[in-house]
Amino acid sequence: MAAKEKNTKELDKAKKLNHVPWCEEYGKMISGMLYNAFSPELNSARFTARAFAHKYNTWFPDPSTNPPPNFDTLAAERFKMLKGVIGHIADDDIFIEPPFNIDYGCNISFGTRFYANFNLTILDCSLVTIGNRCMFGPNVSIFAATHESEVQSRRDNVEYGRPVVIGDDCWVGGNVVILPGVTIGKGVTVGTMSVVTKDVPDFCVVMGQPARVVKKVQEVEPERGDVVAA
Repeated sequence: MAAKEKNTKELDKAKKLNHVPWCEEYGKMISGMLYNAFSPELNSARFTARAFAHKYNTWFPDPSTNPPPNFDTLAAERFKMLKGVIGHIADDDIFIEPPFNIDYGCNISFGTRFYANFNLTILDCSLVTIGNRCMFGPNVSIFAATHESEVQSRRDNVEYGRPVVIGDDCWVGGNVVILPGVTIGKGVTVGTMSVVTKDVPDFCVVMGQPARVVKKVQEVEPERGDVVAA
């Protein structure tokens, strides 16, 4: 169900992000309220995101350059492109295999040492926060966008979003779908082909459709620099 008022907590988080298209409809969107996705500011932000995806998903270094390009050349240019659209990237140790598709990009936060295999899709119509040292298999989809099941709001071109949070040290297997409003704890493994429909506790393995806890794993201490929730 969509929220009825602005969410100051989510708005405060958004103030720390880059490339945000601040406007009334953006504030509603981040707050989980019904909003008009076709406002001029949001249309412009999505256009920027589509332009990024086109370049990111098709660019490759020219082999005729001197010195010849290598993997480091590729990684550096892709990092530069990511910095131009993603809301927060904790360090430069990030690599996302193309194709990589986003709605806005500005609502996404990546922790340290993030890796995603081919065909990551993030519909970041709400904040999507990914912790440190996370790894994604191919064809992972994160949906922070949703619609009401009642028909009229869809006719009216309004929708809403719910935030997604993924903790530190998570491994998300191939072809996983993570639904709006889900929080996945730290140290979690999500099995291939799973659909995550509800919150997942720390240090466990989940799998299935819908995903359920199948076992616990040994807890580890946070690394230096990790933010520990109070």
